[in-house]
Amino acid sequence: MSLPAPRSFTVAWGSESILVSNVEPELPATSADADIEKVVKAGRDNPVTLLPDPALEAIGRATTGPDGTAVQLRPTAEEPTGLLMVENVEGATLRSVVTRVHLSELLPGIQPRTGMEVMEIPDPQVQGLTDQDRPCAIVRYRFQDVGHLHNHVWQTVHGTLSLNSYAPSVLARKVTRNLITHPVEIAFEDGTESFYAVVVRDGITRLASAWSVLAGPDTEPADAATLAVASLFGNHHAVPPGPTGSTLGQRLADHRRRWRRTLRDEFEREIGTSEPGPRAAQIAQTCVVPAQIAVGSEGHPGHLLAAEDIFDDAIRSVLASVHVEFKQWDTAAQNVEVATRALKRVIQLGDTLVDKDDLQAVYGLAVGRIAAEELPQVFSGAVPPPGTALWRSVYLVHALTRPELLEPLKDQAKAIKGGKRMGLKGFAELLGPLVDLPWRSHKKHVTTQARNAWNNGGVLTTDVIQEWDPCPTDDFTSLVAPALSGDVNARCTLAVAGGVALIADKLLTRNVGSALMVAKEKGGVPFRADVNQIIEDLSQQHNELGLWTLAFAAERFRSDALPENAVTMRQLIHKQKTGATARAPYVHFKVDLAQPDRITRDATGVPVMLHQWDVVWASNPDRARKAHSPKPSFIPPPAAAGPGQTLATAGAQVGGTPTSAGVGGTPPSGGAPAPAVVPAAGGSTPAQRPASQRAADYRTLLRDSVASAKDAIDLLLDLEPEVGSHTPIVPPAVLDALLKQLVGIQTDVENLRRKITPQEEPDLETQTEADARTETETDTDTETEAEGTSVVAAL
Repeated sequence: MSLPAPRSFTVAWGSESILVSNVEPELPATSADADIEKVVKAGRDNPVTLLPDPALEAIGRATTGPDGTAVQLRPTAEEPTGLLMVENVEGATLRSVVTRVHLSELLPGIQPRTGMEVMEIPDPQVQGLTDQDRPCAIVRYRFQDVGHLHNHVWQTVHGTLSLNSYAPSVLARKVTRNLITHPVEIAFEDGTESFYAVVVRDGITRLASAWSVLAGPDTEPADAATLAVASLFGNHHAVPPGPTGSTLGQRLADHRRRWRRTLRDEFEREIGTSEPGPRAAQIAQTCVVPAQIAVGSEGHPGHLLAAEDIFDDAIRSVLASVHVEFKQWDTAAQNVEVATRALKRVIQLGDTLVDKDDLQAVYGLAVGRIAAEELPQVFSGAVPPPGTALWRSVYLVHALTRPELLEPLKDQAKAIKGGKRMGLKGFAELLGPLVDLPWRSHKKHVTTQARNAWNNGGVLTTDVIQEWDPCPTDDFTSLVAPALSGDVNARCTLAVAGGVALIADKLLTRNVGSALMVAKEKGGVPFRADVNQIIEDLSQQHNELGLWTLAFAAERFRSDALPENAVTMRQLIHKQKTGATARAPYVHFKVDLAQPDRITRDATGVPVMLHQWDVVWASNPDRARKAHSPKPSFIPPPAAAGPGQTLATAGAQVGGTPTSAGVGGTPPSGGAPAPAVVPAAGGSTPAQRPASQRAADYRTLLRDSVASAKDAIDLLLDLEPEVGSHTPIVPPAVLDALLKQLVGIQTDVENLRRKITPQEEPDLETQTEADARTETETDTDTETEAEGTSVVAAL
């Protein structure tokens, strides 16, 4: 049978010309129901593919060759498990089909790369599925509602393309490497019926790049993300059951079939011309992608992982073998992966005294499968812990640093990272991105400083890594008295809870060793010490000041905001400009043991804000006094009034600016500035009005436009913490274009200013040289680009 020859042609892609190769003359048809049933039957007969029928249907819908997929799944006498691809990983064997799938049948899945990122939309809860205590090659993603699913897909595509894109390569050669995929059950907490789909676990950048190509050359990542969500789900934010009683999964599948039919019709029109355009190439190169779909998972004999964890752990092992050893993730992402895989290995080996069920609970807490609100049920005892994010960190640190677990975890982490030794600081570095999971987005501005503090030892003091038990309480200050009496449990609870709070709120950072000459208000410290040493000294039995500092920090800690102690002046100004806050201000105060409420107040009775200097000082007051002996304070004499001036007037001019200039504020007369004159509708045309009047209108337009641009930048900066660090608030390409425009505007403004600035009349020769210089500056923008660095800072 002869096959139609593929075509190659050149298309325009933005400012580039790209040679598109191997464009198929036809698009693959959508699988018929009878073909999908072949896949379901073959998978049902295979003893290793323990998948529910709806999951097999999702695989059959996704593949462009259901007959070939059925052949790979179908068991025979010679091959009882079919012709599946076999891959052995740690603790399990994975079996997969290799095929081609429709782009519109793939959802982006969860990667460990995003497990440490500051994300605006949280990841869904992940749960493995079993069949009679045997692992299935499928997981359940539990979203809050359908809107959560849509927003998560949009965020993943948008964030991925904002960081990297292979769009030109995909347009030229298609996606050439297999995507690692598997079926998933999409469930919802609000009661919406679940459905099954195929998700991509590795190759999300290739998947997102294909959507970018389909969206077009001049589109932004947001446009590609919107196209992906609309193509996958349509307007199914709340889809009522159809008249025939079809399920949500069936209605979504019907929508995607209709979308592919429309795309197919468009392609046939475009490819039929003598010179196909870029749209034909966009569709042909992206509608189908190669994939490896996991359909079976078997645990190795002797494994100790829970059956529901085997498949997800095997998939993560495949990803980590690529992204930790070869195409590396960044440090924090690797730390998340190393820590959780090390814990998994300890569970598999079973060479620790900790109960297996307890280890599974700790693992669920570490990866976010167990929410902080579930702590009272998971760690039930005589006094269950409160279900808060801070108590989650206490129990997580306590569990991972038990003597019977700490050394095995360090050994496995060393083996994964390929190192020869791992000290306490190296282990604390692994814990940082696990501990900050609940408040990562809300404290985004100080995430880097907090993780640096964990790299410097975190809360792993000498006592914390020994035997102790957390003391659950609703009031951390109630632990100070027993801690002063020598209760090691109370002291360690305060050390971990208070230490985590101080680190998360940027009141204890790694720069304690390099900030000796910095002012107290800017993060300075009285002496040099590691973070874990500071916390160890704060939690000593004899250090009442340090224990109260830890207790107050833990008691006031909030996981949904940053305290004003950690807010920069710029952020504080933006906060005041945008209006009110929904809750009372969040502030840490300095401790004064002489006061009944233990809070330091100034001469006017106002509580004094806590600084890092105070925290370090409280850890070792004797050492701080030696480094900074008290000096007599100098009180400047009052300023003398000049002739015709009162003392009040003189004082108002010291360090301030006159308020009666009438420039940029209220006019000297006290009246409001006159509004700009705008010609009425139906009045004289702009050409009939005097040029000076039209110039006044354009001056107003210029000022208003600049003010609007500044307001837009302020709003973007305010939204940045909510968007998170994984996705830039403004893509670099947009910033570059804006910067070019702003530099051009600044050049024009500067040239106008020079023209109207009064100057002495120069002689003819000097004037000629000045004109030449101005023309050169206008053409090259050399000087203005140097001045334009302030624009970059503003953006």
